[in-house]
Amino acid sequence: MLFSDFLQIIAVVLEAVVTIVAVIIATKKRRVYGWGIAITFGLFVFFDVFRIFSLPVPESFHAFIFLVACASMVYAVWLMYDER
Repeated sequence: MLFSDFLQIIAVVLEAVVTIVAVIIATKKRRVYGWGIAITFGLFVFFDVFRIFSLPVPESFHAFIFLVACASMVYAVWLMYDER
């Protein structure tokens, strides 16, 4: 295993941890932006797993996952900004 492969796997694990913490923020802290963060990083996990393991995913689907993840984060950041 190349060092870069190892780093990518560590990055996916960290994305999964962020997803779990964001769900905790959404449920226990009752912050809606937690769901946006969870969706974003959960989709990043799928995005990276498809790429790392070279799974046959259409390029348009890959692009759609990335678009939804980015839109979700924009919404979450807006909610954090607007929070009082």
